[in-house]
Amino acid sequence: MALRIRTGDLVQVVAGADRGKQGRVTAVDPQRGRVRVEKVRLQKHHLKPGRKGARAGGVVESEGFIDASNVMLVDPTSGEPSRIRTRNEGDSKVRVFAKSGELVPEPTSS
Repeated sequence: MALRIRTGDLVQVVAGADRGKQGRVTAVDPQRGRVRVEKVRLQKHHLKPGRKGARAGGVVESEGFIDASNVMLVDPTSGEPSRIRTRNEGDSKVRVFAKSGELVPEPTSS
C-alpha cells in the first residue's frame, strides 16, 4: 500500500480519540499503513531504574502509531484538512490537494 503521507507533513486527525488535533508526522510505517504524529496518542511507559534511556526510571510519555486513514493533510491556504491526489508533471509525480488543486509543500525536516 502506497502512502501519500511523508515524514514532516502537517496533518490533522479526523477520527478517533484525538480527533481535531494537528501535528507534524514524525514517522511512517508503510508496511502497516500507520503514522506517528507529534502530541497525538500519547502512551505512558513505566521504566525501572537502570533501563535503557532512563537511568533514573519513572514514567516516560511517547507517541504511538495511528492508522494513516485517520489523518488528512492540512492545506496551508485554508487551514482545512484535504484529500490528496497525485499528478504527473513531466517525468515526476507530484502531490496535489484535492480541494484547492495546489501543490503540497515539501515536508519540513525536524
